[in-house]
Amino acid sequence: MENFIFQNQTKIIFGKDEEHRVGKEASLYGKKLLLHYGGGSIKKSGLYDNVIKSLKEQNIEIIELGGVQPNPRVSLVREGVKLCKQHNIDSILAVGGGSVIDSAKAIAIGAHYDGDVWDFFEGKTQVTDCLPLGVVLTIPAAGSETSGGTVITNEEGSYKRAVGHGNMRPAFAILNPVLSYTLPSYQTACGVTDMMSHILERYFTNDKNVELTDRLCEATLKTIINNAHTVINEPTDYAARSEIMWAGTIAHNDSLNTGRTGDWASHDIEHEVSGIYDIAHGAGLAIIFPAWMKYVYKHDINRFVQYANRVWDVEIDLNDLEKTALAGIKKTEEFFHSIGMPITLNEVDIDVEYFAEMAEKATERGPLGNFVKLKKDDVLAIYHLAK
Repeated sequence: MENFIFQNQTKIIFGKDEEHRVGKEASLYGKKLLLHYGGGSIKKSGLYDNVIKSLKEQNIEIIELGGVQPNPRVSLVREGVKLCKQHNIDSILAVGGGSVIDSAKAIAIGAHYDGDVWDFFEGKTQVTDCLPLGVVLTIPAAGSETSGGTVITNEEGSYKRAVGHGNMRPAFAILNPVLSYTLPSYQTACGVTDMMSHILERYFTNDKNVELTDRLCEATLKTIINNAHTVINEPTDYAARSEIMWAGTIAHNDSLNTGRTGDWASHDIEHEVSGIYDIAHGAGLAIIFPAWMKYVYKHDINRFVQYANRVWDVEIDLNDLEKTALAGIKKTEEFFHSIGMPITLNEVDIDVEYFAEMAEKATERGPLGNFVKLKKDDVLAIYHLAK
């Protein structure tokens, strides 16, 4: 196990009707707030009205910026940064899922920066200051409600890039599973895939003697697997929704990677796919992750055997460990398909046209991943495996 420092300051407020507390929580960080959200779903559901009422009860001045899209765009982030500077905003409230939260985080780091916010994503400057950020979560998926990371797409060049820093962790996050009842089944499935992928990125490590976090990863994966079909088929099952929502947070709050170094190549490889084709991130991960597994499993076949056995209950064949490892990968694909996810690029009408460009862009800052270092040709091979 490696040395580590774990600190996550996000205050979690979990349960039914807790969104009514948002005004009180937000008031701790000032009286002028940027309210950031996506489309019209929070207005149709009544959540918007509840949030506005709670904020006004605390005499908080509200500046609104809606319009966040999946794979959030830097153009809207720039608009948010401009509003924060014009109105001397004290804090930001993100109401929505990972795309809204990521957009809000990018605005928060840009608000105190004199240059263009995309400089952070190109590595031209580092995060230092950040506006306080609160969250009302509506989509359990990205884990952005407690993470220190954000991923933004630049329409110019179709680049999708990430920035990470502890200062970007939200000050508080309100998690009411009821708010996820109205999610379409496809969006729910994308969220399930996203949170599972966050765990798998941490699970496939070269570090030894990490039994506790191995077991925590496996337990969280099995909890998601056990409840996924229920939340898709019975969307108002509060117990299952609660398990999924909390698992999505645990998957990405960094507790599962204490003492170990995760991989993260699959996320970087997928970012190039959704950066160009604008598909849902979870759907892209359902395609890329199994392809990555097939490409690297021989690097540590025992870890893949452990994964197959402990997560998917595959009986270990001591005479053929490779068979066991491949069975675990197949079970992963079968599960993704069973919840309505694509597992090949062909299923989402993506052909080989941009494979070389995506592999080039993915590795332009050097090899990807930690479990196995992947160069351009490796990434290209994974895209072809994902066809």
